[in-house]
Amino acid sequence: MDISTWVSVQRDDAETVGYLDPADPDYTLVTPRNVLGHAVADACGYLDGEQLLLERGISEVMTAWVLDSGSRDATELLTILEVSPHGIVLANALQTKALQPTERIHVPWPDVQHRLAPGRP
Repeated sequence: MDISTWVSVQRDDAETVGYLDPADPDYTLVTPRNVLGHAVADACGYLDGEQLLLERGISEVMTAWVLDSGSRDATELLTILEVSPHGIVLANALQTKALQPTERIHVPWPDVQHRLAPGRP
């Protein structure tokens, strides 16, 4: 996937809340994507996509996540520690909350393969 055409959407404080992925060459239609790279809506107009991402914000990053949902290994709840073009860094949610040392798990960014899925607390 070519992410070089994605346009970041930022709040007034310059925090990136997502990206607009062009669905056509002139950006008339875009697919809004959250900070993880997950599509959050079908293709829509540029301004509609931008508004959607601004309204959504980044609060979902604070929720628990599972890696490779549906697999036997997907029982561990994870918390996101970092999201950047260098990758997504996660760790065990309970150990992190208790400030205990825990293994860091790295997932490539953007997560267009949807390896991450919201977990159940």
